[in-house]
Amino acid sequence: MEQETTILISELQQYQPAACQRLLSTYGPMVFRMVQRIVTCREDAEEVYQDVFIKALRGIGGYDPRQASLNTWLNRIAYHESLNFVRGQKPTILYIEENDLGIDTMEVADEATQDEQTIRQLEQALAKLPPHEQAIVSMFYYDNMSLADIAYVTGANPSTIGSQLSRIRKKLYRIIKKR
Repeated sequence: MEQETTILISELQQYQPAACQRLLSTYGPMVFRMVQRIVTCREDAEEVYQDVFIKALRGIGGYDPRQASLNTWLNRIAYHESLNFVRGQKPTILYIEENDLGIDTMEVADEATQDEQTIRQLEQALAKLPPHEQAIVSMFYYDNMSLADIAYVTGANPSTIGSQLSRIRKKLYRIIKKR
């Protein structure tokens, strides 16, 4: 795999179209998941996704495999492009009544299992976190990234990421307990 990545990077630096296609097919889904966790509107996420690969292709000459894997390097670009996009947007205020969600609180306890309720509560709590915190949780729990890789993506120290994860867990706990 490492040799394939080295060949891919060399071909990308030579601007070979087939290499661009391989980059997109190999890393595209992972990059899109990262972007969509932060940029929730699909059309906007697609735009940011394109920006990520344009930036990656323009900057491939500066990629250093000793600092991070290609996967982690692309995640770093996706993370920062997504946050930059979200910061540039005007906040949208959305008011949702419980009934608008089609959830009757009495029915939930009867119909859903405890696991489904817990998952739903966690997803709702995650949605209340700022995009930066959502991304850290997603990278750690959904993508199984190490603290060192998350630190590289976010530009922080691994110990800082560990502390942030601890604070985020406590924050999620408080959000869920308020319900």
